[in-house]
Amino acid sequence: MVSWGMLEKYGPYALVAGASEGLGAAYAVALAKRGFKLALLARRKEKLEAFAAELRGKYPVEIITCAVDLADFEAVKTFVSALDAEIGLLVYNAACAPVGLFKDIEEEQLSRIVAVNVRGPLLLARLALPKMIERKRGGIVLMSSLAGTQGSPRLAAYAATKSFNAILAEALWKELKPLGIDVIASCAGAILTPGYNGAQQAKAPGTLTPEQAAEKTLKALGKGPVFVPGGINKLARFF
Repeated sequence: MVSWGMLEKYGPYALVAGASEGLGAAYAVALAKRGFKLALLARRKEKLEAFAAELRGKYPVEIITCAVDLADFEAVKTFVSALDAEIGLLVYNAACAPVGLFKDIEEEQLSRIVAVNVRGPLLLARLALPKMIERKRGGIVLMSSLAGTQGSPRLAAYAATKSFNAILAEALWKELKPLGIDVIASCAGAILTPGYNGAQQAKAPGTLTPEQAAEKTLKALGKGPVFVPGGINKLARFF
């Protein structure tokens, strides 16, 4: 059954950055179920196109795809600026998260972390805002992390950038709420994405599926600037 409430509030198009698998794909599925037309961005073309084809086979919605490196904002801007689509909801899920001691991470990799995790959501949100403000409605979802609530050894740069996204969401929520635009940062804990499965030997307490994290976050949009999906994760953030 299509949930027309969210579609009417934010639609007709949702743009999902980092959408070819894992949590980004779960957001795309959840939004397609709600009747949104989709603009999907991801770096790996074959995986993105395969996912889009699968999605088209299940849901009668229009889907636009763009294989683009989210670290290359000029390419992202070119695509989004040329879109003949009314983007009412932005979901920025893309992230760069190398694991290791800070002293061992190369400068080039640190620059990429900033480009994908900080510059990308900051500039893409700014790019999407004028039309949302003109329409007097819209929504922005930024993926933060429980890792961003404190210093995280072996994830120092990633944790710092995720903290940035939560603080950005808090400020934008206050600025944009009077203009009819909802903003939320989802401070997720462990999620069973392909990247997590490849890096971990066992599930952490409070681990969610991508589908659970996406659904819980979308249902929380409009209810406050920062959201932690999952009861155990809420306790972890509190303590």
